[in-house]
Amino acid sequence: MTFYQFIVVIHIFSAIMGMGPGFILTTVVKSGKNMTELRHSYAVRHKLHIFVMVGGTLVLITGLIMGSMNPSLFRMGWYVISLVLFLAALAIGPLVLSPRSKPVKALLASHKGEEIPEEYYRLSKILFRYEYLENAIFIVIIALMILKPF
Repeated sequence: MTFYQFIVVIHIFSAIMGMGPGFILTTVVKSGKNMTELRHSYAVRHKLHIFVMVGGTLVLITGLIMGSMNPSLFRMGWYVISLVLFLAALAIGPLVLSPRSKPVKALLASHKGEEIPEEYYRLSKILFRYEYLENAIFIVIIALMILKPF
């Protein structure tokens, strides 16, 4: 196995480790039927998000290493578009998701009782819409990586 092939293997495993859990983050918290379950779901989601961050970082680093080892990748449309989409998806986290998750976290921390308030559903609907957009971006990236259409 060459060093390049080793980097490809790390890249693929990192994508699985990072993107796999990322696709279920929304589903995990939708299972909560009361505030105790919802808080627990968000705690599980937070732990899964660590895998997403580590895997995503490794995907970016290994992808750039492969590009530096094989500069012709930077002339291939599928690679460049995947890289741009990945960077856009990374930016969505702090610029879009974080500001929309803060009110949800505050509500979870401050709400008394077991009944899930209607405000949570309104706030989470907005948050989840952007998470679905990010998942769609990752699906496009995965398709580009597999198909290499141009």
